[in-house]
Amino acid sequence: MRPVLWRGPVLAAALACLSVGANAALFEDDEARKAILDLRQRVETMRQQSEQRASDESAQLRRSLLDLQNQIEQMRGDMAKMTGQNEQLQRSLSELQQQKQAADDQAKQNAPSTVSVDGREFTADPKEKADFESALGVFRAGQFAQAQTAFADFVKRYPQSGYNASALFWLGNAQYATRNYNEAIANFRSMLSLAPDHAKAPEAVLSIANCQIELKDTKAARKTLDDLTKAYPQSEAAAAGRERLARLK
Repeated sequence: MRPVLWRGPVLAAALACLSVGANAALFEDDEARKAILDLRQRVETMRQQSEQRASDESAQLRRSLLDLQNQIEQMRGDMAKMTGQNEQLQRSLSELQQQKQAADDQAKQNAPSTVSVDGREFTADPKEKADFESALGVFRAGQFAQAQTAFADFVKRYPQSGYNASALFWLGNAQYATRNYNEAIANFRSMLSLAPDHAKAPEAVLSIANCQIELKDTKAARKTLDDLTKAYPQSEAAAAGRERLARLK
């Protein structure tokens, strides 16, 4: 078989087609490279943007955490302050309660109470009671001059005291013991005028007669003893008074 011989025009046309194909291939490669480059650029841009957002979010998170930590520290400080204030309030309350208790105890100690002396009941302050018992203790110790002063001071200090009748009685006895007979008579009579029904009233009348006897006033003593037996006939003092009256006649 004989080979095909390419004529000039046909060869030229074939070469032209090959050239066009080569150019098209080159054009397609450029477009692909450009597309790839654009894609890479977009990917890089997106990566950078993503990293920037992550960095911004991380910074924001750190700031938020720092703010939260500061708030927690502030709350701890406030709680510590409130705890301290609460402890101070509790101490203050405890002190106030103690002061109130002390005041209540003091008020109870100073509150009047009912006392019974020589068969008589009345209300007296603790200080009033203590002063009377102190004076009576001095008398019973045989310190009659001091007892005289103590009872005289008591009557002046407590002019409305329920103890006064008894105080006058013991004042008269202290004066009798120190031979102040006229003063003793005056105080015994004051006692009888204040409380004629007092348990020691018969003894007071008898003591007046004894003072009168010491003063050598026999007439007055006889009358006093006679009044004693009439006013308090059933008393031991009246029995003693009758014996003395018999000796005076």
